Amino acid sequence: MSEAPTPRTMLEKIWSRHRIVEREDGQVLLFVDRHLVHDGTAPAFAALHRRGLAPRAPERITATPDHYVPTDHRDIAAIADPERRFMVESLVRDTARHGITMFGLTDRRQGIVHVIGPEEGLSQPGMIIVCADSHTSTHGAVGALAFGVGMTETTHVLAHQALWQRRPRTMRITVDGALGPGVVAKDVILAIIARIGTAGATGHVVEYAGGAIRGLSMEGRLTLCNMSIEAGARAGMVAPDDTTHAYLHGRPHAPQGADWEAALARWRALPSDADAVFDAEVRLDGAAIEPMVTWGTSPEDALPIGGVVPDPAGAADADRRAAMERALAYMGLTPGTRLAEIPVDRVFIGSCTNGRIEDLRAAAAIARGRTVAPQVEAWVVPGSGLVKEQAEAEGLDRVFRAAGFQWREAGCSMCLGTNGEIASPGQRCASTSNRNFVGRQGPGARTHLMGPAMAAAAAVTGRLCDVRRLAAGG
Repeated sequence: MSEAPTPRTMLEKIWSRHRIVEREDGQVLLFVDRHLVHDGTAPAFAALHRRGLAPRAPERITATPDHYVPTDHRDIAAIADPERRFMVESLVRDTARHGITMFGLTDRRQGIVHVIGPEEGLSQPGMIIVCADSHTSTHGAVGALAFGVGMTETTHVLAHQALWQRRPRTMRITVDGALGPGVVAKDVILAIIARIGTAGATGHVVEYAGGAIRGLSMEGRLTLCNMSIEAGARAGMVAPDDTTHAYLHGRPHAPQGADWEAALARWRALPSDADAVFDAEVRLDGAAIEPMVTWGTSPEDALPIGGVVPDPAGAADADRRAAMERALAYMGLTPGTRLAEIPVDRVFIGSCTNGRIEDLRAAAAIARGRTVAPQVEAWVVPGSGLVKEQAEAEGLDRVFRAAGFQWREAGCSMCLGTNGEIASPGQRCASTSNRNFVGRQGPGARTHLMGPAMAAAAAVTGRLCDVRRLAAGG
């Protein structure tokens, strides 16, 4: 009598299906299904060309400029900075040379690489997806194993469509129950990172589970997986379900007809087996999560908006106390200050974390009928050209403009500022992006992370604000 197969996690299933060969040291050569490329990968193409090589599978590569592009115009020749212009021009040249599909600045499908992947149906359950960007973890929301790679690895994938990796450990983070009013995926992931820390998931691939996760839209799941990297994880994933299937159905690069039915059969076998064992388990109560904001210079420096700036004197150890003191000095904050009393100068709504249509709808719902505070400069940057089109079809652009927001073109923009769109030294920015590191949005810029409706609330009140008060008509 044969023994029952050992229960496996979703990571183990995907890993085994992509394993080509394993070395004695445990490194595994993995086949890569999808390689996403942006305008920061010129060094990888240059290295490939120096070796006299061409991409092994150009049909599995999709490119778009996002990091270095301006969001006030679409003209490459008008990019004033020569280094930024070179990066965009290099992507145009390299992709044309090798017959790689690219959504350029004049293509309505152009956008942030981690927005267009799911949007186009390029990101699918069970795939291994790589990109030279840490937030490639975003694509795990569809049930893929997706992770960022460096330039040397990018060159290797270009040349071989495969990559040597050591299998990470597994972690399941379960968020039970239902989320309360005004609480969104951004609050969930900030609450998770505040709980486990920015190193809490180091060496692991995180699988998110529980009723609160299953209740998220695909946009919410993309936000959640996007910031897995901020907890130290190699990747984040959500098991594909009916929500995933409905999102992908009919998208340009999703399977069609009989291929769709065959894909569904494969995808339905992907979720972790009921008795699968994870290397680590974390559990949160979704009903206890509130709208969150960061106060320091790390995503783990997050608290509910009703809280106060913490006192380093209460830190658990000397290292943490010193880190908190440095963060508060950089942020210009005093312990005991109510978070909801902190004024802001800039507001940025966008990024691969929160630049999708659901995010813009949530922000517009708060902006509608209100006006950006006089001292605030507020931007809305759609995550892709298609998101921008849809928002304009729904009249969201008119809502934002009437309230005093700038309505921009698609791109990474102020998330990391490599295109020159940054805050000034000392300016305080309410941002829907994923990182609040020192200098992330410009030298001396002070960043508070939050969800899109919370950022819109900050824009119209001029300070960090509990969005639930405005949503209730306050």
